[in-house]
Amino acid sequence: MSPTAASATSTTASTSASTSRGYEIQERGAHNIAKGGAHPYQRPKFTTKQEERESAKQHMAGAFRVFSRKGFTEGTAGHISLRDPVDPQTFWINPLGKHFGLIKASDLVHVDEQGNILPDGNQCAINAAGFMIHSAIHKAHPHVHAACHTHSTYGKAWSCQPDHRKLSMINQDVCTFYNSHSVYEDFGGVALEAEEGKKIASALGPNGKGVILTNHGLLTVGETVDEAAYLFTLMEKSCQVEIAARAALLKGEQLTEIGDEEAAYTEHHDGSHEMLYTEFQPDYEMEIYLDDSFLK
Repeated sequence: MSPTAASATSTTASTSASTSRGYEIQERGAHNIAKGGAHPYQRPKFTTKQEERESAKQHMAGAFRVFSRKGFTEGTAGHISLRDPVDPQTFWINPLGKHFGLIKASDLVHVDEQGNILPDGNQCAINAAGFMIHSAIHKAHPHVHAACHTHSTYGKAWSCQPDHRKLSMINQDVCTFYNSHSVYEDFGGVALEAEEGKKIASALGPNGKGVILTNHGLLTVGETVDEAAYLFTLMEKSCQVEIAARAALLKGEQLTEIGDEEAAYTEHHDGSHEMLYTEFQPDYEMEIYLDDSFLK
């Protein structure tokens, strides 16, 4: 399909618009996937910023439990950050060395833009490289409220592709990243310098959902920690699927890719902030069922 058609599909919000197939382009939101009633996982509304903070910290701790269950740990590497709803110039991050599967909301560390540990959070050291990356992202992108980065298996495998390859649009799910992910090509070593964090933040771009960090791993962002966490699980699985699909190709064969118009149509309906929030809730609910100690 032509780039022009794809562009029109991805930017149109009017319910009167349609694709070349005649498929209606709906207003974005989770209502599109719910039939016969309201979507069961609505984004909550809060009466105070303090209430929002406590809820977000619980969901952040839940995201770590999900990451643990899915095997995203690698020693002390990996971090999730959450912009503080009360003081947006600060953010919450995980304590250094705490296994993802043990993290509770009360374990989270509150830091300012200079890396000072604030008194209302856990008084514990944080990962220095994690601070450099996440502080740069929160400074450069005010719309980003959460960011996730781990050294996951398939993310690392994909990050060393010889041509700095982005993900191919080869299935419905990966279309969530259509025209909204990038590759950071200039790996400078472990991110202990502020400059490396700034380069990663720049590579993300103004509308990016995620970035593949060459020789490093994956990083995703969101308007909520739920969105960022779901996008990370999706990007990791997308790397796994494409690696498997490419390995199954016979000599001379190529993957069957989705056209621009169809990919843009799918991203439009599946890639909104509201929709991506809802996609994380089944995993969050499972963590509550398995062990709700992370809420404390």
